[in-house]
Amino acid sequence: MNRFISAVVAGVMVAGASYAGVTEDDLKNDQTITNQVVTNGMGRHLQRYSPLDILNKDNVKNLVPAWAFSLGGEKQRGQETQPLVYDGVMYITGSYSRLYAIDVKTGEELWQYDARLPEGILPCCDVINRGAALYGDNIYFGTLDARIVALNRKTGDVVWNKKIADYKAGYSYTAAPLIVNGLVITGNSGGEFGIVGEVQARDAETGELVWTRPVIEGHMGTYKGEESTMTGTLNATWPGDMWKTGGGATWLGGSYDVETDTLVFGAGNPAPWNSHLRNAGTPTEGNAGDNLYAASRLGIDPENGEIKWHFQTTPREGWDYDGVNEVVAYTDREGNKRFATADRNGFFYVLNREDGAFVSATPFVKDISWAEGIDENGRPIFVEENRPGNPADAADGKKGEVIFASPSFLGGKNWMPMAFSQRTGNFYVPSNEWGMDIWNEPITYKKGAAYLGAGFTIKPNYEDHIGSLKAIDPDTGEIKWEYKNDAPLWGGVMTTAGGLVFTGTPEGKFIAFDDETGEVLWSFQTGSGIVGQPITWEMDGEQYISIISGWGGAVPLWGGEVAKKVNYLNQGGTLWTFKLPKQLASAD
Repeated sequence: MNRFISAVVAGVMVAGASYAGVTEDDLKNDQTITNQVVTNGMGRHLQRYSPLDILNKDNVKNLVPAWAFSLGGEKQRGQETQPLVYDGVMYITGSYSRLYAIDVKTGEELWQYDARLPEGILPCCDVINRGAALYGDNIYFGTLDARIVALNRKTGDVVWNKKIADYKAGYSYTAAPLIVNGLVITGNSGGEFGIVGEVQARDAETGELVWTRPVIEGHMGTYKGEESTMTGTLNATWPGDMWKTGGGATWLGGSYDVETDTLVFGAGNPAPWNSHLRNAGTPTEGNAGDNLYAASRLGIDPENGEIKWHFQTTPREGWDYDGVNEVVAYTDREGNKRFATADRNGFFYVLNREDGAFVSATPFVKDISWAEGIDENGRPIFVEENRPGNPADAADGKKGEVIFASPSFLGGKNWMPMAFSQRTGNFYVPSNEWGMDIWNEPITYKKGAAYLGAGFTIKPNYEDHIGSLKAIDPDTGEIKWEYKNDAPLWGGVMTTAGGLVFTGTPEGKFIAFDDETGEVLWSFQTGSGIVGQPITWEMDGEQYISIISGWGGAVPLWGGEVAKKVNYLNQGGTLWTFKLPKQLASAD
């Protein structure tokens, strides 16, 4: 459903806007074109770093609200979007698969699109949406019934609407699409329902499929309507037919490294969670029971969907430590081209950008219990007694041994994106210090039903904090500073050349930190928990910052004892935009 207001006249929204359309060069150079933000991650490498330094450590205290925009209605829940800014218009997505176009100068709504969601959708972890993608004169976003929609960015009219997968089988889609060379590239959600993770590429103009790449071994990819190659080798690391419902959802979307022309997507947990079922009759030596390519990062050729390389962070995964966390392309202090990813399993990994080869791994949260460390090949050194027990060993066969695992299945870091600063060379990682009681149970696959085979209760590891924003040196793994927060951190991070780090808290605070010391330099109470992603841009010589506020996401739904700890937090749906006025830019 579209709703237009008086700002839309004959399909033209903002007087004087050029509407030349977003090009591949715009996407490629998004980080350095400071009057726009046209990609998720403020650049397809996902560094979330801005070269703007109008706003800095000395004057950030003068940052003031410019306008606020309410998403309205009763459809609140979690708001995890990252805004986009182009040609005088800001675009945001909202819970329940909504998309808004907003006048960037005034905060007035230009148009709104509400997806017509069917009955029976099966979202795993709240009805959120993490953002859209711009290309040409279209804007693209995904919906909770596993569709990808292209809208005219000037009017909000539907250009095309395509099915990614069958929502009745548990598929959904919540990530921001990725645009590369005229292709709209998407993943899928639904790993808790025994779906099969896949990456798809469509023609941006028509929506027609160009290629598909399942991420679980044994499944066939396609290229231009024909079968292409099998993913992996059938039954090399999966027993029997379990690969057919093997999970590995690609639910967070991907990044793109233009220098190596590589898409990098993460694959989530294997299905079911009960690892003993997935390794039944399979030796654990070598990689026979690893369940590839679940809990992995994959380098993919954007032209045809072929897998270039893979790196599995948690083989034989049995704790729901998804491997989807974002992979950020950067260059280290010695000029080496690297990838970095902070995994759900609690380790911070550095990989070689050329081939995905392992470089290093260090813990970024405390009290990791499931592994002693990572060996020289990047493989975890398992603590086998800290793997949830096999129900088949129980007297009644109904519940395996309960163990305490840290981090919890929501991860040392979950979806919330970290940021890299080209100024300091450090990463700024939103993390959580929590653990869980977890046990395995028998389970059989049924279409559209939860396919876990496990039970769990999440618990805080410390009395004084759960959330922890950490500054990490990727060369050494050293934690340079830490900001502790009472509630779990669940929002994105941004860095700037002005020496600032921005993020928000579930308690509603939007905070600017000193990138070198972690000192809080400025904060603003937004009225609801922040689980969204900040951006910054320049307009008329002034620097602006935007963040969406609206508590929700997975924590209140899955958080166990932690959910009870934060049940007082109010939902919301407000987009806040701040600016540093020119007259205050040099003020003390």
